[in-house]
Amino acid sequence: MATTIGIWIAAGLTLFIYSFLYKDNPFYKFAEHLYVGITAGYWLIYTWAYTIQPMLLDPIIKNKEFILIIPAFFGVIMLTRWFPSISWLSRWSIAFTVGIGAGLGVTGSIQGFILPQLKSTILPLTGLNFATFNNLLIIFGVFTTLVYFYFSREHKGLLGHTAKVGMTFIMIAFGASFGYTVMARISLLIGRIYFLMFDWIGMMFGK
Repeated sequence: MATTIGIWIAAGLTLFIYSFLYKDNPFYKFAEHLYVGITAGYWLIYTWAYTIQPMLLDPIIKNKEFILIIPAFFGVIMLTRWFPSISWLSRWSIAFTVGIGAGLGVTGSIQGFILPQLKSTILPLTGLNFATFNNLLIIFGVFTTLVYFYFSREHKGLLGHTAKVGMTFIMIAFGASFGYTVMARISLLIGRIYFLMFDWIGMMFGK
């Protein structure tokens, strides 16, 4: 019984969402607001259960780690943005958060993106095989793409032709990324259609 009710609710909400393809309507708004509300409630409980309670309240109350009152204070004053008379207090928390985020972001970008990209560009060019051709193509693509983003000189002559080749590589990369995104979205659509046809309609006709 519970499974049947769940299937009906899921099918109804799916149809409500897809009704937006026709036009904006109350059914779509209901499903949208329900999704946003459930998501907000879920993350509120998740944050409390897995962050605030185990990482803040329990250490302070049980382990007497009163040093954690300092980050708790910064977290509380961030909420003062809702009160115009004392909203300036939230700037302390925001500045602290942005500073830490910038520092970690730079380090993470260098270690997670820049260095691996450089390492992937340093490739062997020995032998006459497809791997060597592929490595040459990667190096050539990286070089021409970097030239495209070189703006200290006007893109004329050899520099301009090289930049156009780099732009072609960029468009190919964007096209592949967009195609992958579309493919992923279509797979989600296929999953919903499969659910409606076999789980929902199949249940009604006893299949």
